[in-house]
Amino acid sequence: SFSGLPLCQPIREIQYQNTYKTQPDQGCKFDASRVQSILEAALATHLAEVRYNQVTSSQLTQRLSEIIRSKVKEATPPRYRLVCQVILGQRKDQGVRIASRCLWDPENDNFATASYTNASLFAVVTVHGLYYE
Repeated sequence: SFSGLPLCQPIREIQYQNTYKTQPDQGCKFDASRVQSILEAALATHLAEVRYNQVTSSQLTQRLSEIIRSKVKEATPPRYRLVCQVILGQRKDQGVRIASRCLWDPENDNFATASYTNASLFAVVTVHGLYYE
């Protein structure tokens, strides 16, 4: 403008104060059994007709992780952060052991896991729900 003032006002960033909530609200905890049923349904839906292909397995794993994470996020209470791990492999009568370790609060944090196999592949999904203070 001619007056030297900007035409639009700058947008102020809102600063929120900390709530200092160290516990989730009553009845708002990560429900592992509900999440496990979501995982089992998602694996059965998306892997039923899939054959293992080593070239496309990384994209399939990433896509599965995004789909599962979005579905679980809808069923997760606020203030929980999700870690979704998808392991996909070719089924050739081999043995596989999967383990994970976490530092967490046993009162508020939890996990759910599900596995799926068909004629050519296996998949194991683990979702950790961690309360974020």
